[in-house]
Amino acid sequence: MEFDVIIVGAGPAGLSAAIKLKQLALAAQQELSVCILEKGAQVGAHILSGAVLEPRSLKELLPETWQEAPLDTPVNEDLFYFLTKKGSYKLPTPKPMHNEGNYIISLGELCIFLAQQAEALGCEIYPGFAAVQALYNDRNQVIGVATGSVGIDKNKEKTNNYQPGMHLLAKQTLLAEGCRGQLSQSLMTRYHLRDKSSPQTYGLGIKEIWQVKPEHHKPGRVIHTIGWPMDHATYGGSFMYHLSNHRVALGFVVGLDYKNPWLSPFAEFQRFKTHPLVQPVLTGGERISYGARALNEGGWQSLPKLTFPGGALIGDAAGFLNVPKIKGIHTAMQSGMLAAQACFEALQQEHTSQIELVDYSVKVKNSWLEKELYSVRNIRPGFKYGLIPGLINAAFETYITHGNSPWTLANHADHETLVPASKAKKIDYPKPDGVLTFDRLSSVFLSNTYHEENQPCHLVLKKPQLAIDINLKIYASPESRYCPAGVYEIVEEEQGPRLQINAQNCIHCKTCDIKDPRQNIVWHAPEGGGGPNYSGM
Repeated sequence: MEFDVIIVGAGPAGLSAAIKLKQLALAAQQELSVCILEKGAQVGAHILSGAVLEPRSLKELLPETWQEAPLDTPVNEDLFYFLTKKGSYKLPTPKPMHNEGNYIISLGELCIFLAQQAEALGCEIYPGFAAVQALYNDRNQVIGVATGSVGIDKNKEKTNNYQPGMHLLAKQTLLAEGCRGQLSQSLMTRYHLRDKSSPQTYGLGIKEIWQVKPEHHKPGRVIHTIGWPMDHATYGGSFMYHLSNHRVALGFVVGLDYKNPWLSPFAEFQRFKTHPLVQPVLTGGERISYGARALNEGGWQSLPKLTFPGGALIGDAAGFLNVPKIKGIHTAMQSGMLAAQACFEALQQEHTSQIELVDYSVKVKNSWLEKELYSVRNIRPGFKYGLIPGLINAAFETYITHGNSPWTLANHADHETLVPASKAKKIDYPKPDGVLTFDRLSSVFLSNTYHEENQPCHLVLKKPQLAIDINLKIYASPESRYCPAGVYEIVEEEQGPRLQINAQNCIHCKTCDIKDPRQNIVWHAPEGGGGPNYSGM
């Protein structure tokens, strides 16, 4: 199957790129074929975000119809707290986190809306098809992608070769896979796109939606917190967003550069819900949804080179997240729109196939997108010295230098930060009560996760013995704690301990791919749209 442009991923970046491409073609009265591949069973199935939307890019993309989007609840109150174990201190809301004119939304619902706009313009969208390999010509240019599967056969216990599906060819391929995308990682390595950038650093975001009692519901209220239950050496924070219909979106983010291998982000989130600021809101309510995903926190200095021969990286595949603002939808959409403009201009040239979209990088550099990310570049890495130094540095960067410091702080690779379990303090987490706090398996049930039982395991160990010799013996099997879905567990057998991978539980957060101390776990897209099926998240 041949197209002018293939877009991998039907998130906000990919759909914005598709819409913009079709708008430009329509204005020029030209035919342009655009195909979008989405690994989720349907658009929005694998989409998860807080989410507060800054509508800037949406207004630019759809100036006449942007208000038809599912903009659930306008923000009308911003609150920011520092938490202690039993109390809280209200702080001034930091300037980057002001939400005047923004909306609390479901990103999945926004993507469904954008997909409808794209299809109305003539884009072809294929959900349930994961792009697992890039296709190349003899000049080392990307000429499209292939669907299929890569993994371990449960019966044979060995790595399978690539099992082919469809081959889709294109003059340009845009990767909009989101955080830690499979093809994006592969192409960054093949074309050395990260050689001149700081290492990417990540956070794990865990989210629940609660139906709360009417008297506890304040539509439009946005609350962020720092402090407890995190210690001052670990980066993290929470959000509580009051949506419509007596719903509250509750979330917790833990920086994956944490040091203590005994830490469990999921258990920290459950503990957070017992805080006096949070518990009264949830009391008498019902948890109706659960999900988790990794997010890029590296910012401007961790952006890779954005282009390669035959395509480009857009959205979170590249890392366009504004961490201090706690927003990435508007930046992802903008990157997709800029890539679409560069792509359309390239396709007008006489020799259009597989040329590098250098104008995309130029457009990013000359846009508000780079200016916004550059101005906050030093805030997240400042927290590597601890909470208090991080807050002082953030205030300095925001209110004194206004992001114009003559230096740029570097990021570090998250998998290198764990200390041996014998040198770390064990954390005693309380058992879940089944009312306010829960276990991981009951939580995964709410994510509507499903994988075909007989498909190859999509979580591959490069060297299986490392899971015992390194992870278990040195770090006490941290994957059994950092995974928010209970995928990994150590099983004791007569011949010794063994790592069991319950791949059917995987909710595609990519944390294992990021945090494994020897980068021994590799996440691949599963077959046939498998994974979570988030609704309203």
